[in-house]
Amino acid sequence: MQHQDQTYEGFSGTLVTDPAFSGPRPGVLVFHSIAWRGPIEMDAAERLAAMGYAAFVADTYGRAPEGPEDCREMMNALNADRAELRRRIEAALNWMRGSGATNGQHGAIGFCFGGKCVLDLARLGEADVKAVASFHGLFDRPTWETATTIPTAVLALHGWDDPLAKPDEVLALAEELDAAQADWQILAMGGVSHAFTNPGAKDKAGGKNYDARATARAWAATESLYAEAFRAEA
Repeated sequence: MQHQDQTYEGFSGTLVTDPAFSGPRPGVLVFHSIAWRGPIEMDAAERLAAMGYAAFVADTYGRAPEGPEDCREMMNALNADRAELRRRIEAALNWMRGSGATNGQHGAIGFCFGGKCVLDLARLGEADVKAVASFHGLFDRPTWETATTIPTAVLALHGWDDPLAKPDEVLALAEELDAAQADWQILAMGGVSHAFTNPGAKDKAGGKNYDARATARAWAATESLYAEAFRAEA
């Protein structure tokens, strides 16, 4: 895999591509969890690159955090200022649009806090954003006015036992996406907690626990989502 570190508007990211594929290709943004850019995001980018996409591991913090509490403070600040979070999401998308690595079709995946980011990206209503996949994401709506119609296909990969996105929030997301005439899917998996893609999550009692089967199912659904979304305009 080829890794190219990039800077954009005060942020840092990494473009990952597979040299086995040539020329511009669909581009997929990868948005990080509360813990910032780490092995889970880089592994996801390599997996996407191996599928033939240009994957860009984006940044919403603007600097490397100094530890877990610093991560939490930066995430909470963005949760409290969704307009600023939107600006940072758009900065990553605009970098990818101008990178020359993509063919004009874009998507995104995100983990936990990053799952919220990709839902906000879909809420922008951008025609070139074909599909997003939110892995154990957060579903609360932003304070800014979302698009009346969402042309982006939305996949929410959700553990039913996730304490951070309870059933009423799942239903609210479905109602929101229905109202925006979105093509949406929610894969809600029974007995699955928050952070189910993170091998380091081992707090089942606290609602955060790794689940290999759920991770495999989530990735299979994501592969299918992108194969359909990007093929539609190939």
